[in-house]
Amino acid sequence: MLLRQFAAPQPFAATGHAPARGEIGEPAVPDLGHGPHAPFALPPLPYSLRALSPIISARTLQYHYRRHHAGYLSNLNRQLTGHPMAGEPLITVIRETRGGTEPGSLFNNAAQVWNHSFYWRCLIPGGGKPPAGRLASAIERDFGGFTALADRLITAATSHFASGWVWLCAENGYLSLQRTANADTPIRQPGRVPLLTIDVWEHAYYLDYQNRRSDYAVRLVDRLLNWPFAAQIFQTHLEQVQRDQAALTLPSASAPAPVTPPAPASEPSEPAPAREPAAAPRTAPGLVLTAPADTRSATFSRLARLR
Repeated sequence: MLLRQFAAPQPFAATGHAPARGEIGEPAVPDLGHGPHAPFALPPLPYSLRALSPIISARTLQYHYRRHHAGYLSNLNRQLTGHPMAGEPLITVIRETRGGTEPGSLFNNAAQVWNHSFYWRCLIPGGGKPPAGRLASAIERDFGGFTALADRLITAATSHFASGWVWLCAENGYLSLQRTANADTPIRQPGRVPLLTIDVWEHAYYLDYQNRRSDYAVRLVDRLLNWPFAAQIFQTHLEQVQRDQAALTLPSASAPAPVTPPAPASEPSEPAPAREPAAAPRTAPGLVLTAPADTRSATFSRLARLR
């Protein structure tokens, strides 16, 4: 009953405004509820602490949200007290401070606040089901189908070195995968709009999976990703692209200028995903045993055993 309660798509609102003809609009990103300026607010979770169990336990969610996410927010608001950027929106703070990547920097705290708020919206109980409509068509065009994209998301999350994030992004109507280290985020890059993300910092999964990040990635992709949320953002992005094309088209032009696909955004270069067999024994703490890439049907069989 709980899964059905939260299965409806989350409402989506974009920041910024619709540009007038002849004006190029700022890429629309979700308004996550932080408020217009500091002190920024901690947006509530869109579900209960137990709603994502057993894939993500209530204990993990409580520590992750109430301690890590809230901690970044507390540090950010303290750093912005009396700061020249205290009156700016969160995204502006992120973009204007992106050069400061030292531990505890203003950029790190600002970016981590936004990244986590977005991550919560990317998860939904009973998720993982393939999208329909224009996002489905774009996935088929840019990745060869939903199964291929899901496998690449799992590969990127499993093989990412150390802490960071994996993103599905849109740019000029095209899709790409991007991996960012530590607090880095695609919203600092003009024109790039995140649709979904996977948190691969250890605090996102270690209480539930220890060193088995691949199990976390497979279960999250197949059972929690909020594709209706991604589809809403993508639809807004396409409308923005169409408006921008119209604004750039001269009155004498017979047709809009063609859209050029963006350059690949740090896409994972690894082959098909290497997954851990569910039945494989672990002989020592910290040792991760991998096997050759499975087919998707094998993945679902494996998940059935894991569940």
